[in-house]
Amino acid sequence: MIFKELIERFVSGDRAACAKLISLIEEDSPQAVEILGSVYSKVGQAHRIGITGPPGAGKSTLVEKLTTLIRKEDRSVAIVAVDPTSPFSGGAILGDRVRMSSLFCDPNVFIRSMATRGSLGGLAFKTRAVCDLLDAFGNDVILIETVGVGQAELDVAKAAQTTLVVLVPESGDGIQAMKAGLMEIGDIFVVNKSDREGADRLAVEIETMLEMHPQNNSWRPRVFKTSAEKGEGIESLFVGIVEHRLFLEKHHFFRDFQKENIRLDITQMVEQRLNESFWNDPRMNRFLEEFVDKAASGEISPYAAACKLWEKWQQRRKK
Repeated sequence: MIFKELIERFVSGDRAACAKLISLIEEDSPQAVEILGSVYSKVGQAHRIGITGPPGAGKSTLVEKLTTLIRKEDRSVAIVAVDPTSPFSGGAILGDRVRMSSLFCDPNVFIRSMATRGSLGGLAFKTRAVCDLLDAFGNDVILIETVGVGQAELDVAKAAQTTLVVLVPESGDGIQAMKAGLMEIGDIFVVNKSDREGADRLAVEIETMLEMHPQNNSWRPRVFKTSAEKGEGIESLFVGIVEHRLFLEKHHFFRDFQKENIRLDITQMVEQRLNESFWNDPRMNRFLEEFVDKAASGEISPYAAACKLWEKWQQRRKK
């Protein structure tokens, strides 16, 4: 009964109900599948924008400024701030909400901090599902700010239709050493804190790197210089984001994005179920210990042990 009431309140626009349903998804509640299934028909309207980059690049301030501009157009915004996980509590460390205080009183801005919970991509395992929920809640734009840990931010590109890579002038000397993955996921590159020395040089270096990494579609990534703290260059950046959305709509890429996310959701759920089924079998854990002992004594290699463990599982499934 309580669950049904939450869904009804969610559909009616109750923010507290939305927050509670997000918590159930984060906690991997048995009701998570039912929650997402009950609202999925409303998913697909929001523009999802990923914002990634190294710590200290000013991503939170940039998010705050962009949100202010979006709100001037009377569009609702949800912000998912993915933070590092505390090794003690498992919660998000220094949630970015504390740096977005100017948005707290706006009823059309929904801010949620999430812990990475061990995700190497800096993107929490449940972020995509949470974005679906916020999409179904009626938000026009969803901003996904990640913790920023380098190439592993490839996860952002899978969760967002438009990906912003935020860098600072201090990154200039190391731009040539940047891994290709980070350059390839960016639809828009932002040189923030551009009032500092080296901003122009960094912008030119990014342009040069982009020339070396042609995109798979006809969109040519753009580079913007901003100073989020001073509010400079934000409007031009916002225009660039709108242009990218119009490009996606013109070439029907939103449908491709939706299909890819559906594929990821299905495969991820199946992998999770298989993983749980495998390790919830006590006999598989006993086999594991047996093979660990054999590998430790040099009788077999860990790789052969893994193959043998899988063979045991297949044999059990045939019975």
